[in-house]
Amino acid sequence: METVRLNNDVEMPILGFGTYQIDDLEVCERSVSEALRTGYRLIDTAAGYENEEAVGRAIETSDVAREDVFVTTKLWIQDAGYESTKRAFERSLDRLGLDYLDLYLIHQPFGDVHGSWQAMEDLYHEDKIRAIGVSNFHPDRLIDLIVHNEVVPAVNQIETHPFYQRTEDTEFLSSHEIQHESWGPFAEGRNNLFENDVLASIGEQYSKSTAQVVLRWLIQRGIVAIPKSVHEERIIENFDIFDFELSNEDMNTISELNESESLFPDHRDPEFVKQLSEVEADT
Repeated sequence: METVRLNNDVEMPILGFGTYQIDDLEVCERSVSEALRTGYRLIDTAAGYENEEAVGRAIETSDVAREDVFVTTKLWIQDAGYESTKRAFERSLDRLGLDYLDLYLIHQPFGDVHGSWQAMEDLYHEDKIRAIGVSNFHPDRLIDLIVHNEVVPAVNQIETHPFYQRTEDTEFLSSHEIQHESWGPFAEGRNNLFENDVLASIGEQYSKSTAQVVLRWLIQRGIVAIPKSVHEERIIENFDIFDFELSNEDMNTISELNESESLFPDHRDPEFVKQLSEVEADT
């Protein structure tokens, strides 16, 4: 498995398995178990996904040693703040059945993120978390966090796919030694991504699927990707991307698909921020 080195020298797999919207706990456990058997070593979950227990069971029953699995989970909005974050972290750790986390992220840039970050810094210094980071932070929110705190986030997990390529964000993150991680690498199938003629045509050159082309495009940009599937054949297919390399011409062709706009609700839309902040996950 190829890895990236975070700003604190921790190595993180460049390809992982996401568990967003796998609500059925039996399906989640089975899918994570299959991912681990296939070779995935990064597993991404969140308190807000309400499936940490299933992820933890899959890790516990796997033949893969704990130290070889890079586990990420996230802090939900309602648990923002110093003391709340400490409690939420312990609940996530308990549900996962783990002694430590590899990566803990602030899931959304709302609420008392500075209080949360200070708690996460303490947990990091106590060696309970190997790396800390954020998700869905635009550069302005991210720089506000950086300049007012000690530890620079190791990761920013943001929407990134061929139709929203986040080129400027990538440059900003790189300039601050923050690893870019993609959620929604397939745009959840929006804009008919899986039927896109450009991506399909490139895939034909390598005898690869559109999904494989997208994942290869991301990792060649140095972006960590966490595709999700509950189908065994697709879990295996999504992992089979290390035996080919896209040409510069192919990379440039895919860059022309960029529409520079999110295909999901805008984190800067006041109404969406209000709605999201009212969502109470069972954390």
